[in-house]
Amino acid sequence: MTAVFVVHHEYQRYDDRDEIKLIGVYSTEAKAKSAIERLRVLPGFSEYPDGFSVDCYPIDAEHWIEGLAQQ
Repeated sequence: MTAVFVVHHEYQRYDDRDEIKLIGVYSTEAKAKSAIERLRVLPGFSEYPDGFSVDCYPIDAEHWIEGLAQQ
């Protein structure tokens, strides 16, 4: 396995804050998309069916290399 597929669900709440849920980490894109299809009809997700995203992350690699922003 050289990569994983991460599924999130995100939407903007009534108070203008973002609600973000980590749904799961999958070994293939097909399994990630299958999870979305199963969850899309459930309460909490069906209200925002387009809030799902799938991101591919290579294993054994840094993904945030900029560091923290200084204020």
